[in-house]
Amino acid sequence: MTARETDPAELALPTPRSYLVWAVGILSYALLVMQRTTFGFSGLDAAARFGISPAALSGFVFVQLTVYLAMQIPAGVLVDRWGARVVVVLSGGLAAAGQLLLAVTTQLAPAMLARVLVGGGDALMFVAVLALLPRWFPARRVPVVTQLTTILGQTGQLLSAVPFLAVLHRSGWTAAYSSAAALCLVGTALALALLRNGPVSGHPPAPSASPGEILRQLRRVWRRPGTRLGFFGHMATQFPMMVFSLLWGVPYLVTAQRLSPEGASGLLSLFVLCTIAVGPVMGVLTMRHPLRRSWLLLGVCAGTAAVWTVVLTLPGPAPRWLLVVLVVVLACGGPGSVVGFDIARTFNPRASLGVAQSMVNMGGFAATLCLLVLMGVVLDALGGFSFAAFRVAWLLQYPFWAIALVGVLVSRRQTRRVLAERGIVPRPLREVLKLRGPRR
Repeated sequence: MTARETDPAELALPTPRSYLVWAVGILSYALLVMQRTTFGFSGLDAAARFGISPAALSGFVFVQLTVYLAMQIPAGVLVDRWGARVVVVLSGGLAAAGQLLLAVTTQLAPAMLARVLVGGGDALMFVAVLALLPRWFPARRVPVVTQLTTILGQTGQLLSAVPFLAVLHRSGWTAAYSSAAALCLVGTALALALLRNGPVSGHPPAPSASPGEILRQLRRVWRRPGTRLGFFGHMATQFPMMVFSLLWGVPYLVTAQRLSPEGASGLLSLFVLCTIAVGPVMGVLTMRHPLRRSWLLLGVCAGTAAVWTVVLTLPGPAPRWLLVVLVVVLACGGPGSVVGFDIARTFNPRASLGVAQSMVNMGGFAATLCLLVLMGVVLDALGGFSFAAFRVAWLLQYPFWAIALVGVLVSRRQTRRVLAERGIVPRPLREVLKLRGPRR
């Protein structure tokens, strides 16, 4: 039996086993997202537990995201070399170890090490789960399945916002973080038992490569304009929602917008639910209009910047309805960023798909890392958690939007030039937006 005969891209329909593997992958990813976001929901508790300032608090997430970014290219290489199953199991084990360490320590250095472990596990998971999808589902279904994977994985934030926060406030820090680690280990055990890399022949490993060959592969992948378009599109859409959900959202809502912790948790829960609702719509649009995916990225970016501008121009706390609008618009950033992965997928061969998607993932997370730290520095300089300090800190988003938008527009022009050389020319947007008439 040849590779072509077992290639799921050629299958008309996915099999029941495809859905089982997918479900386990989603569960593993969701539980990892929980480990990533618990610190954001317990940020004020962490500041009190470790006796640290806002800048030092952002240092925890800085360490976590630095490791995440540093591990992105190695993660793609590991997935291409070892297969998704091994990498998912390794990811869950690292994150669980980090959460257990954070549960028991009261010292700053071990707590930082704990976030290093969580960041390392986090870096491996998403790329590994994405690598499963083209092997188990027909190619035409991959955009929608990718969106669903991402949004269902974000339910891990609900686990942080509701049960984790409830355990934290009722039973304390150690019980909450130990419970989170235990759930992560359950997902890791299921992945070890049920995940498989492919329908029949499993994962054909990439050949061993020297460091020089790996660098040449990285250059080849980056030179493809579709990779760069995915990178900057991911950046433009993801960093606002990540900065809000990873660390500064809850402190901002509680201290600057004067919500109760329960009210802030409710808005973060709404954020996750809206992400789940928007994702399928974004996936269908991506599938139906593959030559207009960049417009989805630009639309999400413009909407997010517009609502933040309204909120930040107010002289005092925003009305509740406007905060709801802000959270809903921010929630579109997650599904929007997934469009970047789909763009990279269609411009890279499967053998280097792990590396390409790792590169795209670095776009949003690099901007997130820089903004998190800069906001912590500004908050410290302006006296801590206050309305005025947060107002200035959130203004730091605008330079990152400018960089991302320039990157999207330049790389889109280059991508369209490549498509034109292949004889593919997008229809004018006014024709795409016209309603279809009756069939004849």
